[in-house]
Amino acid sequence: MYRLLVILAAVLVAVTMALSLAHALELPGKMRLDKDTYLAVQKIYYPGFTIGGIAEPLGIIALVALLALTPYASTRFWWTLAALLALTATHAIYWFVTHPVNLVWTKELPLTGIGATFFSLFAGEVRGDRSRLRDIWEYSHVARSVLATLSFVFLLIAVTA
Repeated sequence: MYRLLVILAAVLVAVTMALSLAHALELPGKMRLDKDTYLAVQKIYYPGFTIGGIAEPLGIIALVALLALTPYASTRFWWTLAALLALTATHAIYWFVTHPVNLVWTKELPLTGIGATFFSLFAGEVRGDRSRLRDIWEYSHVARSVLATLSFVFLLIAVTA
């Protein structure tokens, strides 16, 4: 059971890392786009990244379960806790920084089903010109990719300690 949970947690954290890292690696090219092209490119993300995004909360749950099965005060416990904290911070940045900008980008998209429900959550939005919103969105993904990568590394250290 423990081994299966380790594998599940590693896959979920790796998916979170991969998605956030993909966004971060696009930053140099996307910062050169004009307004219309940038907004057009933004709209291609939502179907796939919304589906893949389920890895974040599931990863947090898996890490909590893994932490509960890990002996307290062991090296593995503290590295697993570090992985959990980094992944939780990654997720918090999404909801408090990235998601409000997503609401602006998706406002005019004809969303239905799960996508419509998801993007109606926490319906407040940030204000500002396109450049400010772009910078918030792009740099929030850089921060998320750093934290998600740290979470993955911490988990690897925990399971190999």
